[in-house]
Order: sequence, then structure tokens, then C-alpha cells
Amino acid sequence: MPQTAPRHRPRWWTELLLIAVVYAAYSSGRLLARGDASTAIDHGLAILRAEKALLLHAEHPLNRLLTEAPALGIPADFFYASLHYLVTPAVLVWLFRRHPLRYRAARTWLMIATLFGLVGFTLMPTCPPRLLGASHGFVDTMAQYSSYGWWGAEASAPRGLGGMTNQYAAMPSLHVGWALWCGVMLWQHGRTPLKRALAVAYPLLTTIVVMGTANHYFLDAVAGAAVIAVAALLTRPAMRLTDRVRGRFGYAGTASYSTVVGAGCETSAGERIPGQRTPSSAGADGERPGAGPAGDSTPAAAR
Repeated sequence: MPQTAPRHRPRWWTELLLIAVVYAAYSSGRLLARGDASTAIDHGLAILRAEKALLLHAEHPLNRLLTEAPALGIPADFFYASLHYLVTPAVLVWLFRRHPLRYRAARTWLMIATLFGLVGFTLMPTCPPRLLGASHGFVDTMAQYSSYGWWGAEASAPRGLGGMTNQYAAMPSLHVGWALWCGVMLWQHGRTPLKRALAVAYPLLTTIVVMGTANHYFLDAVAGAAVIAVAALLTRPAMRLTDRVRGRFGYAGTASYSTVVGAGCETSAGERIPGQRTPSSAGADGERPGAGPAGDSTPAAAR
């Protein structure tokens, strides 16, 4: 049965343009979905009440710890303000270069999750713990330690640019969602103990940091993980839909191949049939485009 798979990795300039367009649309939509402050505060208080009823309010002890210990609070603020914007692109580039056959699905998964996050910001603007009244016991560590970093008193934006951020976009936490995506990618495709350790540590530390800095509730983190899980289920259907649309408009996209000779057929020594694949045409990262799951060398047509 004919099989199709990408022969070459996606073009880097088209991927860069696509990611830039999606991120710009996400950032613009995030600003447009600010909502009014009173509604956002009501949502934040409702989440806080639900957590207390379920005995899940871990934000207070973590926030007190970072507030009272600058040696922990300052690095946590740098973590929150920077790694979210550095680690995720780094993982995308790593996948693009080292695992090009896995890249498209991973990128699609991340984009769907980001879109769901935008929907959440729009439908449920939520005030983060740090913006609640002082009577609720939270301290904005970003404001407390702002003299140590480039951020001001308005989220993690550089000083003077706080007005360009949506401070009521707490639900769901895409800090946690993106970190979980990074962890899954590192765990699935990392082959060293260090990458496996980072796969576990990064999302875990991100969850602790977003709560300790009073930027998110625990349920925000749960919602961020849920967004990633739902997006994972929709990734394959989304890719199939995209392929059908491309096919309808005659856009070939990434070069593909089709097997000509069945798995059970053999040729004489030295004979080569046009279209027949050779061992040297394996994928760039060692993954055979026509093969099955990792480690399975059985041709797809024979299974």
C-alpha cells in the first residue's frame, strides 16, 4: 500500500514566518481579551474559594516563602520573566534540527494549545493572586524585587511596557502548559539522562514558580495542563484537515515520496527500480520516514 511521508525537513523560513504570525495573533488577541477588572476579580476570588474548599490552596505558603527569602524569590522572578520565552523556542529549534519528522506534529500541538489558551483568556478573564486586595494575603514578588530585574510592577513586562500586557490572563496558565509541552518533547525525544531530568524538572519548577510569585492559582496550572492534553488529542485530526486543504488547492508543501516496490519484492543484485528507496535516504535524524514506531524496523507496508 503506498505510503507518504516527508522527505525533507520543513523550510526554516516558512516555519519562522508561521510561528511569528501565530505569536503576533496570540499577543494581539490576548490584549483584546482583557475584560473588565471587576469580572476578572470575581473570577479570581471564585477560584480561590474553590481551592480552599478542596484544600488545594498551595499558593499562600509558596508566596510567603519567596517573599521572605530573597535568595529564592529573586531567581524565581527571573525564571518567570524569561524562561517561558526562551525554553519553548529552544525546544522547537531542537526538534526542527534533530527530529524533523516529529517537528510538524509537535508544532501543531503547541499552536492548538495556544489557541485554546486565548479562548480561555477571552471567556474567563481572571485576576491573578498578586492583584487581589491585600486582605487576601498575597505579595507581588515581581514588584517586590523589581529593582533586581528589567520588569516593573506590572507582570513580567519591561519597565514602562506594562500597559501592553493583559494582566487578567491567568486562566489557563500557558506558562505551565508550554512547560509541560517542553517536558513531553524532551522526555519523548531526549536520549540522555540530563534531558530526561529536565523533562520532569522544568514543568514542575514552572508550576511552583507561577504560584509562588502569585501570578497564578493552582487551578490555573491544572487548566494549563488540561489545555495541553486536549490539544494533543486534536493534533492528528488538525494535521489531516490541513493536508486535505492543501491537497484541494494543489499545494504540495513538503516533498513526499511513495513506495513503488512492495515489502515482499526483491530485485537482482545491483538492479534499481525508479522510486525505490535506498538505505542512504533515511531521515536526517536517523528516523526512517517509512518505518513504524521508534525501534521498529519493519516496513509500514508489511505490517
